[in-house]
Amino acid sequence: MLDIIPALLLVTGTVFLVLLIILNKTLYKPLLAFIDNRNNSIKRDLENAGKNASDVEAYYKEVETIISEGKVEAAKIREAAVAEAKEKAAKRVELKKSQLEAQNVEFLKALEAERVEFKNGLLAQMPLFKESISAKLGQI
Repeated sequence: MLDIIPALLLVTGTVFLVLLIILNKTLYKPLLAFIDNRNNSIKRDLENAGKNASDVEAYYKEVETIISEGKVEAAKIREAAVAEAKEKAAKRVELKKSQLEAQNVEFLKALEAERVEFKNGLLAQMPLFKESISAKLGQI
């Protein structure tokens, strides 16, 4: 049936052990070292990514701060410009009011002068009106 040959069993065991030692030195140890290096590299990259994420958050906060400061500064500039425009408009309105007031005074003076002239003209022609009225009444 089945015969066990001790010399063949010993040679096969020895070849198996030698093959394991050779494979361990040439294949498994370099492969395990490569995998360990890769895992360490991945861990380092993850840590750096975490640091970068915190840096990015800090940059976002800084950007938000700069934007809010810019908005405040823009609001101040806008308020100053509006105040300046209101001041210029008020000066223009005041100047125009004074000009119109002066024109109104001149117009009133001219109107008064025309009224006096018209009244004097009517008074000067009063005797003519009296004569024409007397003539008209005499015809009736």
